[in-house]
Amino acid sequence: MLTPQTASQKNSPPAVGLQVTPISAFTDNYIWLIHAPTQPQQVVAVDPGDASAVLMALQDQHLQLGGILITHHHADHVGGVLELLRHYNVPIYGPATETLPGAPQRVSDGDTVALTELGLEFEVLDIPGHTAGHVAYLGHNSLFCGDTLFSAGCGRLFEGTPAQMTTSLTRLSTVPADTRVYCTHEYTLANLCFALTVEPNNQVAQQHFQQAQALRSKGLPTLPSSIGMEMQINPFMRLHIPSVQNAAARQADKPLRSAVDVFTVLRQWKDHFTPSPAQMSAGQWITD
Repeated sequence: MLTPQTASQKNSPPAVGLQVTPISAFTDNYIWLIHAPTQPQQVVAVDPGDASAVLMALQDQHLQLGGILITHHHADHVGGVLELLRHYNVPIYGPATETLPGAPQRVSDGDTVALTELGLEFEVLDIPGHTAGHVAYLGHNSLFCGDTLFSAGCGRLFEGTPAQMTTSLTRLSTVPADTRVYCTHEYTLANLCFALTVEPNNQVAQQHFQQAQALRSKGLPTLPSSIGMEMQINPFMRLHIPSVQNAAARQADKPLRSAVDVFTVLRQWKDHFTPSPAQMSAGQWITD
């Protein structure tokens, strides 16, 4: 059920700790299965780009699909939707302004997705930038943010503008710090290499790199992150921090007058940044 509400009417979803299972897909995607608090064998799939991976996980773990949430229209996020709908007649939700498969219920900023029978409720946030109509789902102390916010990074600008992405990330920075962040790509190590190029003396990012490297060496996800962690390690969430501003100004070789200017330089810098094998394997990073 979709329930539009005004800001004054909104009640925060109950702070229930969700059980969320990752499914690896393609090269580096995660499809998240949100287990229903009231019926743990019922799950909601977030951005199911690969139906076969989801169907296999459902079978292996004796789960039933209870719904689908879509953050944006890219194929690696929606490619499995129609096949899943051939197996399961479930509600599906997606951004109001994007072309999507499966005739989803359309959602936009301020809507509430209420899967009452599953005990799940999410607030919809418009967070354009990566795509023009990208949305996130916020509830139960968890944020499903697609390709807008990554751990230690953010999505490329395929359709949106730097100003839109800056606004979107600034908005996400106001979410409670302990909110778990479920993004949809395993980019953490490469992103941290860039973050430590921007801020080589960021001790939290250095420590997080070592922790992420240990997880990946065991084949484990580095996710979820948290908003609080991203505010400490993610240069795109730290546009107000002097060390990030100064690094961007040095890269641009000119003064930068606004957060959008800082973001624009960082995003262009990151677009052409490739971590070296030494950076990825040994945690070393360049500072020039």
